[in-house]
Amino acid sequence: MKKLKKRWNIKTNGQLFIVFLVFAITGSSAAKLAAPITDFFEIQKEMGWHIYWPFRILIILPIYQLLLVFFGWVFGEFVFFWNFEKKMLRRMGLGFLFTK
Repeated sequence: MKKLKKRWNIKTNGQLFIVFLVFAITGSSAAKLAAPITDFFEIQKEMGWHIYWPFRILIILPIYQLLLVFFGWVFGEFVFFWNFEKKMLRRMGLGFLFTK
């Protein structure tokens, strides 16, 4: 845990707990919210995994990005998650979104 706290520049175990909690809530929420969207577009598992899962992952990804910052803000860790988000998007090749 010390290595992770140092890497993320986290000072306390309480802050680390909040970060883990936000990641857990965000992942669960994004997966849950993807279901009605796939239903709306009438994408069903019966269509085959090669259609259903790529579509679902493409739906979950932007939902996750938005919820991560939102829940980070709710739990008082907006700065941490905003910086985490920018770093993640840069690694995905979307760093141009943050240039001035």
